[in-house]
Amino acid sequence: MNLIALLLVLAVAATEATVGNVTIGGELKQWHKITLTLDGPFARERDNDPNPFTDYRFTVTFTHESGAPRYVVPGYFAADGNAANTSADAGNKWRAHLSPDKPGRWNYTGSFVKGKHVAVNDGTGEPLKPLDGLSGGFNVAPTDKTGRDFRATGRLQYVGKHYLRFAGTGEYFLKAGADAPETLLAYTDFDGTEARKKNVPLKTWASHIRDWRSSDPSWKDGKGKGLIGALNYLAGKGCNAFSFLTYNAGGDGDNVWPFVSRDDKLHYDCSKLDQWGIVFDHATALGLYLHFKLQETENDDRQGPGAAQSLDGGDLGPERRLYCREVIARFAHNLALNWNLGEENSQSSAQQQAMAQFIRKTDPYHHHIVIHTFPNQQDKVYPPLLGDRSHLSGASLQNGWSQAHQRVLKWVTESARAGKPWVVAHDEQNPAELGVPPDPGYEGFDGKAVGKDGKTYTLHDIRKLCLWGTLMAGGAGVEYYFGYKLPQNDLLCEDWRSRDKSWDYCRIALEFFAANKVPFWEMSNADALVGNAENKNTRFCFAKPGEIYLVYLPNGGSADLDLSVANGTFSVKWFNPRVGGALQDGSVKSVTAGTTASLGQPPSDSTEDWLVLVRK
Repeated sequence: MNLIALLLVLAVAATEATVGNVTIGGELKQWHKITLTLDGPFARERDNDPNPFTDYRFTVTFTHESGAPRYVVPGYFAADGNAANTSADAGNKWRAHLSPDKPGRWNYTGSFVKGKHVAVNDGTGEPLKPLDGLSGGFNVAPTDKTGRDFRATGRLQYVGKHYLRFAGTGEYFLKAGADAPETLLAYTDFDGTEARKKNVPLKTWASHIRDWRSSDPSWKDGKGKGLIGALNYLAGKGCNAFSFLTYNAGGDGDNVWPFVSRDDKLHYDCSKLDQWGIVFDHATALGLYLHFKLQETENDDRQGPGAAQSLDGGDLGPERRLYCREVIARFAHNLALNWNLGEENSQSSAQQQAMAQFIRKTDPYHHHIVIHTFPNQQDKVYPPLLGDRSHLSGASLQNGWSQAHQRVLKWVTESARAGKPWVVAHDEQNPAELGVPPDPGYEGFDGKAVGKDGKTYTLHDIRKLCLWGTLMAGGAGVEYYFGYKLPQNDLLCEDWRSRDKSWDYCRIALEFFAANKVPFWEMSNADALVGNAENKNTRFCFAKPGEIYLVYLPNGGSADLDLSVANGTFSVKWFNPRVGGALQDGSVKSVTAGTTASLGQPPSDSTEDWLVLVRK
């Protein structure tokens, strides 16, 4: 026997000797990522017989000692278990992640079966002993995190209201952050990532390397600092959300896919996905909500220019099932996220319903599921999905920036009427070529966005009618889209400082609700109380009638508030949405209910936007 043959025999023997070994890794604490790693069958990413992604089904059931909760967690092939750093494409490590709700003893039981496409169908498969049925347990301590870290607040859940709620603290969530760039994951430091279009190069995120800290994660001897730094910057500005496409082959960017190669939809790139996971885990620690956009309009069905890259032509076939399963298995342990069926989604209602149902069935944590579509398609796409007609729990809206209030209010209202209130966010601002403009002075930009119709707007208009227009309609928040013509646009952006001032306005809004303990989850739009029954962009009201009223004045001035059905005395305070800070007194300090009351004049700058807080 020659040396090479001997080494192969020894390697196989070593692998067989460790089959069935289970290790529990991570911080064994409530809400933290806990990883079960199993030594299972040796495989390579590109194997076909068996294919490690389709022909093995590894699942772990985790149960708290009290009997609840119980999570059936899909597992996945993890190559050598350190692929983010080694770029390994082979190994015998299989993994499943848990983010436990409760301290105490958690028990697990594994299921490991083999069979042709058993991971993507409902077949029973052949149990692989001793892997199938392996069991054990571990102890989980209480969380030790505080502040923004989502491990301090727990999992964000849909609870049948217009806002998501943290399971740990019971607090409700408003979001504000970046929708752009959609090509965020087209990053030169990720394995297997390539630019296919000359005008859409890979990102370095070089502008944010300075924001990386020595205590932050990286991979492969220092890679990842630019993108990790970018997340640090966004969180440091007080924002709490960002979005990204996980599959855009055949689309505008054509540079993001989770596979070993662009057109191989049944074999996944373990090292690339582990590197994505490092970024997502860091985001969770920073308190940044993950908006997964699972596909885009060009490749979501057989109709678009990327039809050849669509998964099963839009149907729920083996490619789409595997894709959803892999993404859920690797990333669903993160605590605050949504699954978006697709950007500008054009699948049929039946296809959308089937995909949402599969995600709901596969995701052990039942994360928020949303859909995004074209502005002129919303009235066609959304109604068949409302209520109990789908597993969707919200909408990610794209509309003109000045239409945010009206369109958010429409779907908040329509979803409630259908019996299942949706969480509605304004995540893409038209006109498509402009979106949210950069700060004045950034790369010579004068601060004025000029549309095709010749109309001009600025970041102040975005603050007034998109940010506050959304919040006062009962929307769950905003993400900002950057268009395709202005500096640092939706495809090319790698410097979030281009919208530095807009992030400040987002932070100021979020801080207002938190600092003043405004119970927004118990409030609803009440524009009619300020004489705006047609919901125009003149003045907005958001209220829990009889207790608290917010009146937003985009153009300053004053307003009369109808308190005819309330009783008692209400204080009147003014908040400056341009600079934030403490509440201020205006010309009227209190009003008495039982009639329509004038709120008086603002403290200063009477032609600028102001928010009035009227509280019992």
